[in-house]
Amino acid sequence: MIVLERLLSTLASLALVAVLMFGALEALPGDMCTSYLGKLATAEAVAQCRTEHGLDRPAWERFGRWAGGALTGDLGHALKRDESVVSIIGPRLRNTLVLALAAAAISFPLALGLGVAAGLKRDGPIDLAISSTALVAMTIPDFVAATALVLVFSVWLGWIPGIVTVPPDGPILSLLPGLVLPAAALALILSAHVLRMVRASVIEVAASPYVEAARLRGVGPTALVLRHILPNALIPAIAVMALTLAGLMTGVVVIEVAFNYPGLGRLTMNAVYDRDLPLVLGVSMVLAAIYLGLGLLADLVTLAVDPRLRSALGRGR
Repeated sequence: MIVLERLLSTLASLALVAVLMFGALEALPGDMCTSYLGKLATAEAVAQCRTEHGLDRPAWERFGRWAGGALTGDLGHALKRDESVVSIIGPRLRNTLVLALAAAAISFPLALGLGVAAGLKRDGPIDLAISSTALVAMTIPDFVAATALVLVFSVWLGWIPGIVTVPPDGPILSLLPGLVLPAAALALILSAHVLRMVRASVIEVAASPYVEAARLRGVGPTALVLRHILPNALIPAIAVMALTLAGLMTGVVVIEVAFNYPGLGRLTMNAVYDRDLPLVLGVSMVLAAIYLGLGLLADLVTLAVDPRLRSALGRGR
């Protein structure tokens, strides 16, 4: 029942996002025909373009037609690229997923290890060094981190390409040389947020009565950490990691633009610049679906591993 409620809530949120995004794009001045044809286009040409693409129809009718198509996997047609939105998004979504997974593969083990070390050595030199570094990493804007990495590893040392020149539909292996710096930039920011959550959770669990009772029973330090502290401290961290990964997927615009990475972020920027509203709407809905889907996954994983939460929800009915 709880799973069904979460699923329905996610679908309702996705529908609300679709309505809000469509309304926001409708509120913008002009449309894709005026942008595509340019300022020198005649009124007749603009009117013909609008008729061909159904832009002369009422907004509610166009939204209904778009929503009906979206339910069957058709997100419309991009005017400037003269392709279906789905075919444009497909390879870029793959590239963004590869980038996000690479960043997660670097950042999650690093954040877990450093977060546990900082939490177990609370207020000591190790904790102060790790926490201070994490705070600095959290305050660095995305574009500054990207610029610094390019300057050091590409310009000064010449080890790694500073920009990605692979076409969006190129083989995944061809992305790897240019994947290192974007993934490192994202991992730097991602690690800092997860690390602080893990540290706080470890400190809270380490001070709990059952850990103190285990310590009084003579449980050794290693067993205390592995059996009593980590299993409980990592439960909230799972949800944070899933939500952080969701935020990562929807926040890669700056990094992808900075490194010319052929993913959804750069596609979004280009679509906004072209005023290609079907493409902007399609990309926005894909990103919203990923964000809400990962949020749902985080909820379900937390419910699965935390019996206290299931009991609390059961009592609340």
